[in-house]
Amino acid sequence: MKQKKIPMRKSLVSNEQFPKRDLLRIAFNKEGEISIDPTGKAHGRGAYIALLNQEAQEAKKRRVFDRAFQTKVSEAFYDELITYVEHQVARRELESATYSADLAPDYD
Repeated sequence: MKQKKIPMRKSLVSNEQFPKRDLLRIAFNKEGEISIDPTGKAHGRGAYIALLNQEAQEAKKRRVFDRAFQTKVSEAFYDELITYVEHQVARRELESATYSADLAPDYD
């Protein structure tokens, strides 16, 4: 069976290639609005960062989206981005957590 191609994108912060589903897309549309694009399908130019807490912190520190979109991005957007990434990282950790059946409560 033919192997399915995995789309790769480069993170703005680390310049490393990652599978597209492991990255977060930031969209910049024609009206000049910048938004977090969790679906990866919003209109406009897109830039990606890895879904890692340190990448979001570094993006704010280096102001990578200001350079990528050649515009001034507000400090509030970077704070929102950090909060969103922290939430998504916590969700991934919960999804991968496994629990023993011995620790489950007994409802008998």
